[in-house]
Amino acid sequence: MREIHLQRVAPAEIEARSMEIITRELGARTFPPEELPVILRCIHTSADFDYADNLVFSPGAVARGVEALRSGCTIVTDTQMARAGINKRVLEGFGGQAVCFMSDPDVAAQAKARGETRATVSMERAAALSGPVILALGNAPTALVRACQLMEEGKLRPELVIGVPVGFVNVVESKELLLSMDAPHIVARGRKGGSNIAAAICNALLYQASGNRRE
Repeated sequence: MREIHLQRVAPAEIEARSMEIITRELGARTFPPEELPVILRCIHTSADFDYADNLVFSPGAVARGVEALRSGCTIVTDTQMARAGINKRVLEGFGGQAVCFMSDPDVAAQAKARGETRATVSMERAAALSGPVILALGNAPTALVRACQLMEEGKLRPELVIGVPVGFVNVVESKELLLSMDAPHIVARGRKGGSNIAAAICNALLYQASGNRRE
């Protein structure tokens, strides 16, 4: 087997070293201090520096998300993968929870009966929740479109919408719809995003809420 030479880095130091590399490669670029941790974590998660350019924050979005998390909000995701990636220990420490309705049998049954996607019905379930809600949508543009419709109808008032669905069909359009609305948001403009990015943004906000970069 060909010999390779790896850096000797203690497990606890790998993330810190990665963040140092990312910061160095960003060079002299500057970002609002509250947005920088979100950008860094998205790049760290994906190794994609495009997130330094394509993340769009509405005014006060980070502060709004942090306040909601500290108040014990519910994070609603559109995939079980995004839910799994959220640091639930920190979230539950604030009295919050992360939920995903996509696998619920009644959601699947209703979606089939109506000829809709489960993601669409899931957003209607989110609208029925009590208490503050953050939407973390990294996969389904239909979820984002339905969320926007419910917000326009006054039936859904999330504290923050993380709109980062990934793909090619209706993805860009769904994000631009959210960007056109007066709703607090963090959006990955364009085709990029994903469940991992949705979870990464949630975690970046959680670590700010807890006063730590990483837990």
